[in-house]
Amino acid sequence: MNAGILEIDLHGMNCKQVKIKIDSVLRRAAKGTYTIRLIHGFHGGTRIKEMIDEEYGFGRHEKVIRIRPGENPGVTELILREL
Repeated sequence: MNAGILEIDLHGMNCKQVKIKIDSVLRRAAKGTYTIRLIHGFHGGTRIKEMIDEEYGFGRHEKVIRIRPGENPGVTELILREL
């Protein structure tokens, strides 16, 4: 794993738990962290993906520059800074 990328497994959590977890990770993210990779799953994670898009997309959080899809549909990445 790359030191600048944090991976967070969100399986088994509901939307409220996910928001609390993401907010906590964003508060503690080191300056060297440029991406937070959120693993929410595809089949059961679509509601979580929608919540992530609504809460952290379009400049809604001061630390998140943008959101991008991961390598598969069960992953969403929060971009904190560009390389």
